[in-house]
Amino acid sequence: MYRRKNRKKIVFIISALLIFCAAGIGGVLAYRCINERRTAAAVSISTDAGDTADLQDAESVSENGAPETASETTESAESETEEDDTVLQERVKVKGIYVTGPMAGSSSMEDLIRLIDETELNTVVIDVKNDEGNITYQMDMETVQNMGACINYISDMESLMTTLKEHNIYTIARIVCFKDPCLAQARPELALKKADGTAVTDAYGLAWVNPCEAGVWEYLTEVALAAADMGFDEVQYDYVRFPIGTDADAADYGVVMESDTREKMITGFLSYATKRLHEKGIPVSADVFGTIIGSEVDIERVGQNYTAMADTIDVLSPMVYPSHYGNGVFGYRVPDAEPYGTVFAALTDSNEELQAVKETDRAIVRPWLQAFTATWIDGHISYGGEQIREQIQAVYDAGYEEWILWNARNHYESEGLLPDSGATSD
Repeated sequence: MYRRKNRKKIVFIISALLIFCAAGIGGVLAYRCINERRTAAAVSISTDAGDTADLQDAESVSENGAPETASETTESAESETEEDDTVLQERVKVKGIYVTGPMAGSSSMEDLIRLIDETELNTVVIDVKNDEGNITYQMDMETVQNMGACINYISDMESLMTTLKEHNIYTIARIVCFKDPCLAQARPELALKKADGTAVTDAYGLAWVNPCEAGVWEYLTEVALAAADMGFDEVQYDYVRFPIGTDADAADYGVVMESDTREKMITGFLSYATKRLHEKGIPVSADVFGTIIGSEVDIERVGQNYTAMADTIDVLSPMVYPSHYGNGVFGYRVPDAEPYGTVFAALTDSNEELQAVKETDRAIVRPWLQAFTATWIDGHISYGGEQIREQIQAVYDAGYEEWILWNARNHYESEGLLPDSGATSD
């Protein structure tokens, strides 16, 4: 059950917008898109890693939906009444897999649909805006269409959505947020830069945009709304964080960066986007590092506050891949070699952390699980059906009911999955 979040954090959100009151909403976005995502080795939060990759709030809106200036927001917020918690929409208990744009647009998608039909799987998470800022189909969004932002990986998204619905498959639109080379190139004023004016990029040369810019918030929200109009049941934001790494340490955000600035910006953006998507009845989820749970240091570095986000959006998806945890974490010499124990320990920490959030306001926890073999880990084990099942069981044993499998190559087998979409953890 997904609940509309109430608006009792108005003061908190105002403070977030006050930080970037100088940020304006630009005009028409120009885009030049580049190649589809490249692979990268998964590593811990201490380096610049892909968020869900294994290879690897503003309350007030203007007439066009853009965040207002700080003064206008304050006046509007003072007159806004608090909303009661109401049921947003009844949803399935998600058991899903991740699918890239190229895979979704290929004949191999038929095999994945067949796998979902034959097993307990019931959900697909499809790239709508990928790691390189590409829109994966011809999105019906004027600024995107006019500037050629789309790559036609999925030649007929409308037909694909119809097919998925015919098979009773729940659809989630994955939208990568602040890592966006397309937007950074097209709108240099929104790009994240260092003091010398050069772009902030990750270890693979992909540019980031500034999480403190209102124009970035607006664009990400408009893309999500367009995905909702296409028929997606849910929007999932990924890379909804500040960058990390050498370049990020030298970034100039254009605002005074205090200890809680990153947290306020991330929670503020999610609150703004969630409000607008809730108006369409669309739940909002976000991917987060599993390592942020209980870590004040990581919260300050990337801006992902687990409890604050749980009180803002509908679903939290921590990446609890065993390969993402360093040697010795949870008492395991090699966490990757302990799929059940690592996932259970991480989600037990999640339970403890979220006790601070009122249950009726608390997001559902739907973790990402590892469906790949982390060959780069010293002491790794091969991940097949047994290891996948152990992770799923750890989710249930920790008291959660939903999960998503990640494999960057979209290679999924029935091993480890129960037959029948109606199968339970029993």
